[in-house]
Amino acid sequence: MKFYYTYILESEKSPNRFYIGFTEDLESRLKSHNHGKNPHTSKYKPWRIKTTIAFTNRQKALDFEAYLKSPSGRAFSKKRL
Repeated sequence: MKFYYTYILESEKSPNRFYIGFTEDLESRLKSHNHGKNPHTSKYKPWRIKTTIAFTNRQKALDFEAYLKSPSGRAFSKKRL
């Protein structure tokens, strides 16, 4: 079964910095963030996974990522994740 991941990263350098993303290969994506290959996260590396949610439906994972990036999603993640 294939999984799609919505994830929240936390900066080890600046613990108040978070990054929300989507991937089909979580391990590879984390390595990419920690090697500075993403301009949005390179400044605050290294990163660690704070929360990961696996979906079997790609669109639901993308929709959840979009929700977490919204104001109400950010409030939800701070309180629940």
